[in-house]
Amino acid sequence: MAEGPFETSAADRARWLAELGSALDEARRVMKRLGAAEGRIEAVELYARIEAVRLEVEAMQLAMPIAADEGSGPKRIKSPPWQGRGRDPR
Repeated sequence: MAEGPFETSAADRARWLAELGSALDEARRVMKRLGAAEGRIEAVELYARIEAVRLEVEAMQLAMPIAADEGSGPKRIKSPPWQGRGRDPR
């Protein structure tokens, strides 16, 4: 299946989220230096927004599947797991 203009691979998405997370970490450090630590309300509000987005990116990273390709997911079996192989279910 070909990728469309808005479709990306899991590896590309993971890389993009990592870069975004790094940029948000840097923005958070800058906001601390510019006055969030001193209690300036505008800086504190912006710092809180940056932190909220950073946590959202982190949640997206944790929600991503571990395997980057579709072929490494769980394999289907022919019989339900509660029916033992080679055993008489009686």
